Amino acid sequence: MLTNKTILITGGTGSFGNTFVPMTLKKYNPKKLIIYSRDEMKQWNMAKKFQGDERVRFFIGDVRDKDRLYRALNGVDFVVHAAATKIVPTAEYNPFECIKTNVNGAMNIIDACIDSGVKRVVALSTDKASSPINLYGATKLCSDKIFIAGNSYSAGKTKFAVVRYGNVMGSRGSVIPYFLETAKSGKLTITDKRMTRFMISLEQGVELVWHAFDDMEGGEIYVKKIPSMNICDIATAVDDKAEQVEIGIRPGEKLHEQMIGVEDSHFTYEYPEHFKILPQICNWGPMEAMIKGGTKVPEGFSYTSDNNKEWMSIPQLQAWIEANRIKIGSI
Repeated sequence: MLTNKTILITGGTGSFGNTFVPMTLKKYNPKKLIIYSRDEMKQWNMAKKFQGDERVRFFIGDVRDKDRLYRALNGVDFVVHAAATKIVPTAEYNPFECIKTNVNGAMNIIDACIDSGVKRVVALSTDKASSPINLYGATKLCSDKIFIAGNSYSAGKTKFAVVRYGNVMGSRGSVIPYFLETAKSGKLTITDKRMTRFMISLEQGVELVWHAFDDMEGGEIYVKKIPSMNICDIATAVDDKAEQVEIGIRPGEKLHEQMIGVEDSHFTYEYPEHFKILPQICNWGPMEAMIKGGTKVPEGFSYTSDNNKEWMSIPQLQAWIEANRIKIGSI
């Protein structure tokens, strides 16, 4: 699918992009892989990793700037949309800026991709977009719906799909690097000891995007099946000697993550390694083509971190941390 093709990734200097780029270069050998982002220093640092590889290009730009997107998308076959304002408190304190990037930016991507003849677009989403309680989640829900509706605007010529996953282990801003740093003080702060989280690696996130590109008909939301952990078990895996201090849940924070709500169960199908939420409105092609052997989930089904069938153990997380300690929090 991606071999000898030109791929652009927005927000490509983030944790996801730093994993997607080398994995995709190795597996698919694309003709060109363009990192589109607005932080010149992150681009400078990332470029050092790929020095001498003519397949990797860097393009300074913002998803808020539609004219710049048109220039960047010239000749592009596939797009991964990873750019977003992601930090929950930042979004709460700067709502206008969050909306400009996560909602208006999504609209710009859709318009520019359709007009530029891009073949397929996969947008990255989050568990916080399912039944959102904070602004970041609300903007990502808007973004998801906008991307799904983009198939109607393109009449199926440019296909749009979404991938949704939860807490990315070891990424910047995630709890594991935070715990590793604060464990030096002998104390780990826990917002609520009942809290659970989904656990996914960046590599699994990349593989889900690859699958979406290969499988999509346009309009699907892909949800990876991944294990859960209790927050206290995560803290114990990081340092079983540190004192765990409960400080109370933060504004905009959920006790448990949700990736598929009950309302979506009417349109959700299950597969061996993932779920697929189909669009409620589809006027660009037969929905039957999207199912591809999936099994309809029962009415009232939901996929949350506390009702998950699969759980990661403390030893399993400890083994993962030891295997990835060097890169945790560095990308």
